[in-house]
Amino acid sequence: MASSVNHVQLEAALKQQAPGSLYLVVGEEDLLRDYAIAALKRAVLGSDGDEFNYELFYGDEASGSDIQNSVAAVPVFAPRRLVVVKSAEKLTARDGDLLLDCVQNPVESTTLVFVSSKLDGRLKFSQALMRAAVVVDCSPLRDAQLTPWIAREAERMGLRLEDRAAHVLQEACGASLYGLRRELEKLASYVPSDRSVTVADVHLLRGVDPGASVFDLTVAIAEGDRGRVLSILARNLEAGEAPLRILGSLVWQYRRLWKVQELLANSGREGEAARSLRMDPRKVRPFLERFPEAHLQHALRLFLETDAKLKGGSGSRPRMVLEGLLLQLCEQNVSRNRNAPTLSQAPPKRAFTRVVSNVRTIKSRNPTAR
Repeated sequence: MASSVNHVQLEAALKQQAPGSLYLVVGEEDLLRDYAIAALKRAVLGSDGDEFNYELFYGDEASGSDIQNSVAAVPVFAPRRLVVVKSAEKLTARDGDLLLDCVQNPVESTTLVFVSSKLDGRLKFSQALMRAAVVVDCSPLRDAQLTPWIAREAERMGLRLEDRAAHVLQEACGASLYGLRRELEKLASYVPSDRSVTVADVHLLRGVDPGASVFDLTVAIAEGDRGRVLSILARNLEAGEAPLRILGSLVWQYRRLWKVQELLANSGREGEAARSLRMDPRKVRPFLERFPEAHLQHALRLFLETDAKLKGGSGSRPRMVLEGLLLQLCEQNVSRNRNAPTLSQAPPKRAFTRVVSNVRTIKSRNPTAR
């Protein structure tokens, strides 16, 4: 059975030992796939990048025989070659069959890397690849993994982030790693190395005024304050935020609300919930009671409908689509719902998991949308 590592473990392993002959870089997170490929390129070709011994193919363009020939080629004045096949899921069944020999009998002097967001596990080629290759898992990060990821990226760029600044960044970008990295790069070029990054720095470089974050938007929805909701949306759009990114960040925030609700329903730990939401512990339960199961269930349907409209299913302008979403969320406020359940009833996990999956699609399809 082949081994499986994440991109951090891959980088650590490549510093300790020579690269292997076969890798599968798979998962929906674009940035993590790019990091894994970059680590393999450094390990095989060196920091200067030996282009004589590097070849890149795309599964929907290259033939299996061309990839075969490249894998079999002899390295030029170097110990190894690197052959990368991106969009491996788009290889035809015939090309996959041709490449089975490369998978089952790797060429010792070539590192062959297949890259894919998701493989069809029913195919013979995919099954053979999963068994033989070192699998680099590039799945989207869970919420608990985002904070240490931000800390590592900041350290890599020479940044020291205040805790609140890191939280605001995560809140603004949600699970979009490309979005987070772009914001960190801007901060690295602006904030002097002799001081920490503050919340004010984050707001200034993002072009969004304090009080206009996605959490502020959620608070306004909880209060049913239509005017403030529309004002926060307008300020974000005017600052250049992409509509899909605003939607993705809002869904991420709702997911966090659901998880905190579940925490309280199961254990009743106000302190832990307060730390997650960065709120006064005394205010956590009254705030969350504004988001009962009925509101969350209705929000899930609205998010999916809005996602479809923003991706081309409607002739309406993006601003109008988002305004309609936010006004409907305000109407579902718990203060207007006499039958709102208490926190002993956590929202159904299965329903939220489906929407979280869709949010990841929003992020992965628009990693650099602005």
